[in-house]
Amino acid sequence: MPKRILIVDDDDDIREVASLSLESLAGYQVFTASSGSSGLTIAAKEQPDAILLDVMMPDMDGPTTFQKLQAQDATAHIPVVFLTAKVQPSERARFASLGAAAVLSKPFDPMTLAYELADALGWPRS
Repeated sequence: MPKRILIVDDDDDIREVASLSLESLAGYQVFTASSGSSGLTIAAKEQPDAILLDVMMPDMDGPTTFQKLQAQDATAHIPVVFLTAKVQPSERARFASLGAAAVLSKPFDPMTLAYELADALGWPRS
């Protein structure tokens, strides 16, 4: 059974590139959401194996979305990997201290995204 990944990002291009990358290179089943609030709904319904969550989004940012995911019994167990353009060590440490499984940088390389995600979560590479 393929891993199921939810990508939550307000940028259409990022969602599209990440989806294609994860589906074609790793065979993952991908769901997408364009906002934190829709991500919460989809995560509860679809129960993905992991969530790729953009840090900077309008309305509800990634850290707030993450806190809401952690507060719900239906989604608290799902590992979350933050996607961020903020690559300063202090920023990465802050995101990791929230309890995220990992922090990946944007822009990412579509050819290696699936491997980076698998490595970050301790999954075998496809």
